[in-house]
Amino acid sequence: MMGLLPVDQSAFLVVAALYGMCQVAEGGCSGRCCQGTDFTCVTTDWRMDRVYGTCYCDERCLKTEDCCFDYPTECPAQPCVVSEWSHWSGCAQSCQPSIRVRRRSVERLPQNCGQACPRLEEQAGCMEYQDRQGQFCTSVQGAAFITTMEYSKGRTHDLYGAPVDAGFCMEFKMESLTAQCMVENRPYTRWMQYLREGYTVCVACQPPAMNNHSRCCQGDGNLAER
Repeated sequence: MMGLLPVDQSAFLVVAALYGMCQVAEGGCSGRCCQGTDFTCVTTDWRMDRVYGTCYCDERCLKTEDCCFDYPTECPAQPCVVSEWSHWSGCAQSCQPSIRVRRRSVERLPQNCGQACPRLEEQAGCMEYQDRQGQFCTSVQGAAFITTMEYSKGRTHDLYGAPVDAGFCMEFKMESLTAQCMVENRPYTRWMQYLREGYTVCVACQPPAMNNHSRCCQGDGNLAER
């Protein structure tokens, strides 16, 4: 039967055990997650490949495969967080083809090899048919092409929020067609394949193709008042 240890030896063993626990607690990545490559972000513990020794808690350890065993739980990947898109800006220039822009901002940078930030700016083509003073552009700069009604479905208000004139419709007789009309296959132009010489088509005259003063569209023809 083992005898009782002297008080001094018992106290020493308790202190040694507590010291050993502190040493274990000092290992791992708890409280030492680092961004990028940081050679000071190091400790001694079990690695993710089950090897005991020097291990790291920086982002690079995932590539070098020397992370401490608890890196995934102590330093979880945090994706980039961005705000909602802003409203589209106005066209950069009036009365000519231009661009508009919308932006969003970074609310939190990615951490621990989390998903990178997406694009923060988008551009789109546009054309404003009024200048900064609210005056309509000259007719030679406005569009007056015959195109599909798909383009006008969302055109209920202008860029300044005012209701758009509903316009009017006119009947056109197709006297002749170019060969290109029959083979056009781009989006919103496939309707041209159904045109035939001699057909009568109904065409809507709407802003901004409609002249602000005459209330007619360029190309209405000799019977524009019908």
